[in-house]
Amino acid sequence: MSRRLFIVVAVIASALLLSCPVRLLTQAKVPVAEPSWALVGGTVYVGPTEPPIRDAIILIRSGTIAAVGRRSAVQLPAQIQKLDCSGLTITASFWNSHVHFVQRKWANIQTIPAAELSEQMTDMITRWGCTSVFDIGSAWENTRRLRDRIESGEVLGPRIRSTGEILFPKGGAPELRILDVTGTMRIQFPEVMEPAEATAQAKKLLDSGVDGIKVYAASLGSPTVLLPQGAIEAAAHEAHSRGKLVFAHPHTREGLMGAVHGGAHILAHGIPNAGQLDDATLTEMKNKGVAIIPTLKLWRYELQSDRTSQRQQFVKTAVDQLRSWVTAGGTVLFGTDVGYIHDYDTDSSWLPKQSHVWRTRSKGPIDSNMASCDKSVSLGTPQFA
Repeated sequence: MSRRLFIVVAVIASALLLSCPVRLLTQAKVPVAEPSWALVGGTVYVGPTEPPIRDAIILIRSGTIAAVGRRSAVQLPAQIQKLDCSGLTITASFWNSHVHFVQRKWANIQTIPAAELSEQMTDMITRWGCTSVFDIGSAWENTRRLRDRIESGEVLGPRIRSTGEILFPKGGAPELRILDVTGTMRIQFPEVMEPAEATAQAKKLLDSGVDGIKVYAASLGSPTVLLPQGAIEAAAHEAHSRGKLVFAHPHTREGLMGAVHGGAHILAHGIPNAGQLDDATLTEMKNKGVAIIPTLKLWRYELQSDRTSQRQQFVKTAVDQLRSWVTAGGTVLFGTDVGYIHDYDTDSSWLPKQSHVWRTRSKGPIDSNMASCDKSVSLGTPQFA
């Protein structure tokens, strides 16, 4: 997807920003022929590592950002349509580093008309300002076809990276009846237990073109099944050898530590069911260079049928865990678990709450790159082209 316009006009924590493809103009006078319209006077953050451009102009032509610069650097045609953005902040687009294309509406992606597919993508992803996503659990061949249709220009949508199918411990994958009840496609997730099995499944996925590997370090439900650390290490080694990311669903304290020691780069959630994380655990996580996607909204969503007091306490524990991690200097990535969550709205009280926690970090702003993990692997850094 090249140079399409997705702009969020809001006052948002700049820690979440990643790049929307734009051409940055700071000095020279640049005439632009017949732009469609211009955003004038706002403060523009073109990326998390760049200083803001104040009293800026953004020129847009045919749905494409043509130029960005200070008012003094961009020459406007006399008859251009203007939108006064004085007092507003305009950010580059967002990564959503935790999504799933698993709802039944994405099944048989090759048969869905382009207009319908674009509408579904707008509803779930791009209307919320996200132009890049990491799908961390789906039917890979179906998701690959979705990505192909976007990249061909047939469908409007974000840049997609994907882990494809999740590696579960044996006996830990969701049953088909659970997938049916939750509106999920019938996906056959691989189950592994031995290192050789994990290596084979990871290799199969990576050979098919996925962008990373995801493991369930501990299964849902009762009794919990742990994926042995040796199996996590084997899958992670295969991913590391190809420069790919490893995501892990921790679920329990044992699952978290297995993932951390097994070579995971990114934890897909916190573990509020396990209570507070002690200093030794936080230090070990920090030393291993992992990042966390807190998905705070998930806990309210999953506990919506439980007692208010129980839900509030669970969410409070999740927020306290996140605050401890941020205070310890840990890396936090923005992700919402949409696709599993059927409420796609990111413009709720839960996004400001996460931003508020991040701003309390004692050592300054949160690392603005999406993931600067060990093995020199990252989700992405700002690119302006």
